[in-house]
Amino acid sequence: MRALNFASGPATLPEPVLRRAQDALWDLDGSGIGILEHSHRGPEFGRVLERTEALVREVGAIGDDFAVLFVTAGATHHFGMIPQQFLRAEETADYCHTGVWSQKAIDEAKRCGDVHIACSGAPDFAATPASCAWSAAPRYVHYTSNETIYGTAWSAPPAGAPAPLVCDASSDIFSRPLDLAGHAIVYAGAQKNLGPSGISLVIARRDFLETARRDLPPLAQYRTYAAEHSMHNTPNTFGIYIVGEVCAWIRDEGGLAAMAERNARKAALLYDYLDQSRAFTPHARPGSRSLMNVTFRAATPDLERRLLAAADARRMSGLKGHRSVGGMRASIYNAFPEDGVRRLVELLDDVEHGRA
Repeated sequence: MRALNFASGPATLPEPVLRRAQDALWDLDGSGIGILEHSHRGPEFGRVLERTEALVREVGAIGDDFAVLFVTAGATHHFGMIPQQFLRAEETADYCHTGVWSQKAIDEAKRCGDVHIACSGAPDFAATPASCAWSAAPRYVHYTSNETIYGTAWSAPPAGAPAPLVCDASSDIFSRPLDLAGHAIVYAGAQKNLGPSGISLVIARRDFLETARRDLPPLAQYRTYAAEHSMHNTPNTFGIYIVGEVCAWIRDEGGLAAMAERNARKAALLYDYLDQSRAFTPHARPGSRSLMNVTFRAATPDLERRLLAAADARRMSGLKGHRSVGGMRASIYNAFPEDGVRRLVELLDDVEHGRA
């Protein structure tokens, strides 16, 4: 039996995808050459790229008015790439501040233009803001749909945004039906719900891309990726292959509606236990709780150490919280098994009552 991986990313991948990838590493589609070795300009990878984009569009119900781009970088790269293209020195962008990752995005945007904090979950970041105060004429509105570190999530995009929405969806992309209404850009690092690290998915409205600056280097412009089918330079071929396989798995499992139902059920198992526990306390408040990253604290540091030791003994990895906030974090993305959540609840109960 494989160990349970509660890490926030790179994270658990579907087992059928891993099995297919094993074969493809040796021989891609009967070509006699593995996916890691094929030329990105060859017909074999060309078919992989076309299939992956088609599957992303099918699973996400993404129309032709949006470009689907594969960028060889993580989501942090886009924190700077977006304002560099779309925010000029005399302009303002509105940012919703919900934690560590939104702060990093804010810091990068300040290098390019004015940043208005439309809402904030500070100081404890235990809930998404109830309302936002927008600036007079923002260029765009940026938000992080799921805050991996604090374990909070927007149940719906920020209401009443007066400009196109830009969303960092790294932690919850394709965990539920994708709402593109009002969005100009949705971007996500792949290593949580889509594939391996080192590649990100960008879903960008084509007419918004045409409003970007044109005096930047080619790879600093989404327009280049859109015009050249993510092939201006050698892309992350293996990452694109895995994204396609994961999307095929999501489709075969019933699509995003089925993912949403499964994820809600898994998270409820854990939150229900934490809410009644006397030893462990969830960080995020009801109504703002992430279904992907469940953050919690033990009553004492010693109890947290006991929990981590017991988890290690039961082959449960990655429960230690982010270094900036401490505590515990159970990341239970799409591919994380429901039985694994039950086993975690059993572990917590055993530790709480002195059986572990």
